[in-house]
Amino acid sequence: MRYSWSFFISFLLALLLNVSNGQPLVPALFIFGDSVVDVGNNNHKLTLIKANFLPYGRDFENHYPTGRFCNGKLAIDFTAEVLGFTSHPPAYLNLNTEGNNLLNGSNFASAASGYYEPTAKLYNAIPLSQQLEYYKECQKKLVEAAGKSNASSIISDAIYLVSAGTSDFIQNYYINPLLNKFYTVDEFSDTLLQSYSDFIKSLHALGARRIGVTSLPPIGCLPGAITLFGITSNECVARLNNDAITFNEKLNTTSRNLKNMLPGLNLVIFDIYQPLYDLVTKPSQHGFSEARKGCCGTGLIETSILCNRYSTGTCTNASEYVFWDSFHPSEAANKVLADSLVAAGISLISNQTLHNIVYTGVV
Repeated sequence: MRYSWSFFISFLLALLLNVSNGQPLVPALFIFGDSVVDVGNNNHKLTLIKANFLPYGRDFENHYPTGRFCNGKLAIDFTAEVLGFTSHPPAYLNLNTEGNNLLNGSNFASAASGYYEPTAKLYNAIPLSQQLEYYKECQKKLVEAAGKSNASSIISDAIYLVSAGTSDFIQNYYINPLLNKFYTVDEFSDTLLQSYSDFIKSLHALGARRIGVTSLPPIGCLPGAITLFGITSNECVARLNNDAITFNEKLNTTSRNLKNMLPGLNLVIFDIYQPLYDLVTKPSQHGFSEARKGCCGTGLIETSILCNRYSTGTCTNASEYVFWDSFHPSEAANKVLADSLVAAGISLISNQTLHNIVYTGVV
């Protein structure tokens, strides 16, 4: 779908009017996936993959660590704000049982989860299958709180965001000889994409119609990946990036097939690869001074429990860094990535909603 510049100007003006009137563009956001979108579900798990301690969250509201793998906001936090939400979708496991807390959506993501079920089990994270079970619970609570008709509208009109796959490669396939000796990269990618396809079909069967899925990032450019797999090079690991590119091409093909197969499905792939690659390879053009190392510790390998308040060398100004720790973008980089998400995700808003906000300024 293509829009003219005049349409975008009208859309943005109407969006600003809606936001100023406290009217989100969609009723709810439901989020699934891994550490890129986890806002604290792993706080409640017996796992080493956590971020509920300083210096994580040091630039977040009240300088408080919530479980986000970042110094501040994630890309999904910025996205929620642009869509008009005054609060971010909360971690499902942090919620009280009352369904009213779920009326604007919830976050089911778990750091170290992925499309491949054993990846999550390896780190005692929450696999996508269990995230889906939590969502089913969530639907029942919505019906109890809002009534069947209102809950049905929330479910069908909400936006669903999915971010997974990176942990499957970085935290499992590349370091697990039981996998990389048994599967070629192509075979492993096909296994992940079958799980992805099954997950989207399950979401669709539960009423989801507007789904956004992030591509793999340039995994060979993550500071931790360069440290682990770059051998003597200090540059992005081309082999890993090529794997991500191939996976993303297959992801696009699989997604097109799903759209043709599932009635009423609006499925959008968010390209995270190119925006993050641009930040890494041309940092100064985007206002960053450091793209090889993360802010926390030496910036070469620290993440999760290795990134703590005693990590020697942690930078004072994370906004100059593309990466916060050795695997996750800083808040400043997340803001740039969120702009790309919003631009790509306009088509997730229904034509009728677009018509309403452009011509009347209301949803």
